[in-house]
Formats: sequence, C-alpha cells, structure tokens
Amino acid sequence: MKNNKWQVTQNVASHLIVVFSGILFYLALSNFGQVKAVAGQVFSLLSPFFIGIAIAYLLDGPARYFQKKLFRGKRGPSVALSFVCALVLVSVLLGLVIPQVVQSLTTLAAGVPGYLVQLRLWIQNISSEFGLDSSELDRVLSSYSELVSQASSLITTLVLPKLLGYGVAIGNGLVTAITAIISALYMLLEKDKLIHQMHKVVYAMLPLRRSRKVLDICRHANEVFSGFINGKLLDSLIIGIICFIGMTLFRMPLTMLISTVIGVTNVIPFFGPFIGAIPSIMILLIFDPIKALEFAIFVLVLQQFDGNILGPKILGDSTGLSALWVLVAIIVGGGLFGFAGMVLGVPTFAVLYSLVSDGLALALKLRGVDEYGQPLPPQDTPPDPETQPPASEEE
Repeated sequence: MKNNKWQVTQNVASHLIVVFSGILFYLALSNFGQVKAVAGQVFSLLSPFFIGIAIAYLLDGPARYFQKKLFRGKRGPSVALSFVCALVLVSVLLGLVIPQVVQSLTTLAAGVPGYLVQLRLWIQNISSEFGLDSSELDRVLSSYSELVSQASSLITTLVLPKLLGYGVAIGNGLVTAITAIISALYMLLEKDKLIHQMHKVVYAMLPLRRSRKVLDICRHANEVFSGFINGKLLDSLIIGIICFIGMTLFRMPLTMLISTVIGVTNVIPFFGPFIGAIPSIMILLIFDPIKALEFAIFVLVLQQFDGNILGPKILGDSTGLSALWVLVAIIVGGGLFGFAGMVLGVPTFAVLYSLVSDGLALALKLRGVDEYGQPLPPQDTPPDPETQPPASEEE
C-alpha cells in the first residue's frame, strides 16, 4: 500500500522559503514607512555592531595585504597593524582638518558683512564700467546678501554650538565606539571561522546547486562593494589633497574648509563634484569674486582629471554600469536613504543589474534565441529542464 503522506523534502523546503520570502518582500514594500521606522530603531540599538562590521569590512583589505606581504600568513599581527595604521591616519586627519575647518567657519561668519560691502562695490564698479543695469544687479545682490547673512547667522548660532555638542556626544558615545572597535577586531580575527559558519548555514538550508549559486552571488557582491568603496575613498582622499595643494598655491581663502567639502562630496558618484563645487564657489564669491572664478576653473580641471584619468585608474570598471544606470541608482538611493543611499546605491544596483542580466541570459538560452531574437546554434541551446529527469535530492 502506498504511503501518501506528504513529506517536506529539501527541495520543497527551499521552494517554500522562496515563496515566503517573496511574500515578506511584498509586505515590506507595501508598508515601507513602518518597516523603515522599525529598521531605524533596530539599527540604533545594534549600531555598535553595524559600525564594527563597516570598520572590519574597510580594514580587511589592508589586513590581507599585511598578512600576505609582511607576516607570512599570520592573521593577528596583520589585523593589529591595520588597526594601528587606521587610527594614526584618522587621528592625523582629524587633528589637521577639524581645527582649521572650525577656524574657517568662524572667520566666514565674522567677516561676512565686510565682504558683502566689498562685493557690492565691486559689482557697482563693473556695472558702471560696462554700462549694465545697476538696479537689477542690486536686486540680485540684495537677495544674495540676505541669503548669505542668514547662513552666517546660522553658522554662528547653530553650527558652532552644535560642533561643541557633537564633541560632547562623541565623549558620551565612547562606550559605543569601544564596542564597535572590539567587535570589528573580533570579526577580523575570526574572519575565516565566520565565513565557514555562514557557508555551513547556506549549505544546510539550500540544495547544493542553489547554495553554490548564493555563495557565488555573495562573492560577486563583495568584489563589487569592496572595489567600489575602497576605490572611491582613495580617489576622494587624493582629490581632496590635490584641491588643498592647488588652493594653497593659488592663495585662495578657506583652503582647508573647501578642500574638505570637495573631498567628502566627491565620494558621491556623478553628482558629487557639483554638490561640493557650487557652495564652495558661492562662499568664495563673498571673499573675492576673482578667486571664485579662479576656483571654478580650477575645480573644473580637477574634476576632468578625476573623471577621465584618476577615477578610471583607481576604480576601473568595478560596477559595470552605464552612466544612465548610475544616475538612476544615485537618485533612487538618495531619495530612500539620503547620503548613504547615494554612495551605496551604485554598487547595490550593480549587483542587482548583474543578477538580472544573468537571469535574462539564461532565459534567452532556454528559449534558444540570442539577445537579437535570432536562433542559437544547436550546440549553444541548453536542454529544457522540464524534459530532463529530476535531480537527486543531494543537489
């Protein structure tokens, strides 16, 4: 007598997981606001560990380099040296940048009224010399002066006190920072063990063929993210340093403040140069219109150098996306998650784009046609899975 009792095999379980995952994904999209709020609370609670993961991810590359080149495969000294290098670099940057940025903001806030008077006189001289309509220029200048005055008052009343508040917050968050560093240290030291445990979970929950596919996707995502993030950070650091050197040589004001803005905003693909250059030019216009024009030309040349020479040398084709898809990724990522979304949206979209491309290529092969709808040669047409005998349970 046949046993008709329904049994949950590994294949059935994996299909059920896929179905329930799809349902959960649909529900999450339908209630995105609530999901985002809950995710924010969870992230706030577990932020030390997420920060630790980010630190470990960034320091894994230097640790692997030291492990291979200096310590002959020893993980502990490699991790320790990477942490020391990171702490020294961050300490030097903060010690050099933050005091000068605060000083630049203070100078900007204190000198705005005098600089606006000089700017008005300069515009009046230009308009009288070239016979321009001074009334329209005065109207534009008045609006600009009001905007700048409000900005300077905000700097004085809000930004500078908040800088002190941020310092207090950093002091109060010392436990969080220590927890993040310790968790990152353990993650780097136990990297091989953690990866082995993740592989174990994947192989236990999915069939062998799908497990290998999931791990291949994870490896590809890691390559895209690590190549893009590390390359973009290095590229932005170099651009910030070049901007500082160039502004110093041309004797421009607020050198450290503007170089920091240019370097930080350069992390954002595509829009970053514009986001950093436009407010910097507006600030320099207050101090010296000629210097603002010189800076506009200088930053244009700098961004051309970055986009055509430095960026491709460092990043290469790490994402494989065209300019259109990069633009879509930045707009969608920035709209959903702000600055972090603008930075991480590109590698995330690159991974999704690669998965969709692979899926479309497989679907075309199963149909026996190429991307132009032409029939494939017989040897390139894969067997139809529906006509093949079922795979064994071990797969």
